[in-house]
Amino acid sequence: MTSTIVVALNRFLPEAEKIAGYIGADVKEYTPEIFSEIFPVADRIVAVMSMGIAVRKIAPLLSDKWKDPAIVIVSPDFRYAIPLVGGHHGANDLAKELQGIGLVPVITTATEAIGRDSVEGIAQRTGTVIANRDSTRAVNAALLDSDIPVHAVKGPALVLVDDQVSILARKGDYTVGVGCRKGVSSAEVEASLRQALADAGISPDQVSVFSTTAKKFGETGLREGVAAMSAPLIFLDDDTINAQEGLSPSKAKRIGLRGVAEPCALAVSKRKELLMKKKAYGRVTVAIAR
Repeated sequence: MTSTIVVALNRFLPEAEKIAGYIGADVKEYTPEIFSEIFPVADRIVAVMSMGIAVRKIAPLLSDKWKDPAIVIVSPDFRYAIPLVGGHHGANDLAKELQGIGLVPVITTATEAIGRDSVEGIAQRTGTVIANRDSTRAVNAALLDSDIPVHAVKGPALVLVDDQVSILARKGDYTVGVGCRKGVSSAEVEASLRQALADAGISPDQVSVFSTTAKKFGETGLREGVAAMSAPLIFLDDDTINAQEGLSPSKAKRIGLRGVAEPCALAVSKRKELLMKKKAYGRVTVAIAR
């Protein structure tokens, strides 16, 4: 099975076959259970049916726009391709791709509908990933009204931001949260990070970003140690850190935080999955997420 699936009512299967042949997809005949079956395995879904049918079946399955498949509805008259879910996450592009077989894409995401850029679009063009996904709502809203500055920072560097700044980092499946004791050296940090990645079977070039608390901004050893890893270091505010769930008990509550390494790794991760819980390497604590 490919990662793109075309679902159609029996009467629309010829149209579904035409779409599948054009975009290299599998075809599935509609059943009441079909969306439940394909949601876990499909990255993109084209549904040739009325939007009402699709909405009723898809709605209970939706969980997170960053995880849900991109879904495009093709109208039963085979005229329109309408992104239903994940416009910024592949559905708009899929609808536009279907122009090649004569369908008219109907784009409803606010930025694209009026010809403005979006954070997700910029990330796609630059081959980067959005490190702090919660920021995109505020930034995309601002893009609707005016051009906003884009700052390209070449490393070694550090970035300190609030929750209305989107960070586009190099592509990588993993994020690393880092905590440290006061006065830690750069050599200690670098050695600890390399050992933690080795323990997890991850190479440094698979890490998109490192993150820590803004309370550690003054730790020169931390900044220089991460700089040696050739990925950006992000300093997160307290609210972002404390919004994370599923954390191990931490002594960081003494400084008003639910933790450091684990929530920092989770906050900038794609799937919000903690792969390695916090682990101490001397005076450095490391956690890894994806």
